[in-house]
Amino acid sequence: QVQFVESGGGLVQPGGSLRLSCTASGSIRSMNGMAWYRQAPGKQREWVARITGGGYTYYTDSVKGRFTISRDNAKNTVYLQMNSLKPEDTAVYYCNAYPTVTNWGQGTQVTVSS
Repeated sequence: QVQFVESGGGLVQPGGSLRLSCTASGSIRSMNGMAWYRQAPGKQREWVARITGGGYTYYTDSVKGRFTISRDNAKNTVYLQMNSLKPEDTAVYYCNAYPTVTNWGQGTQVTVSS
C-alpha cells in the first residue's frame, strides 16, 4: 500500500504561514481524491481540505479563505498552504486519500502560538 510522508510543520506565531507537503510512495493519480486531515489534542481527526482528481477543492468552514490545497501528480505530492494561522489550527496534520483512507503517515506537527 501507498505510504505518505508529511513535512513542513513547525512553530509559528498567530497570523503566520506554513506550507505543508505530503509525498506518497506510489502514484496518487489513481486515488482521485486526496485530503489533508488534522488531529488536535483530545479531539478526533477531521479533514480540513480535499482535492479531486479534476482539481476541484473543498474546505471545512474553519479554514476557508486561509488554506489552499493543491496536488502535483507527477511528483506524487500534495500541498497545503496555510495562511493567517490561528492558535486553534494547532494540530498534527496528515494527508491521505479521500474518502477511503489507506495507511496513515506520521503526520507533521503545526503549533500556532505567540
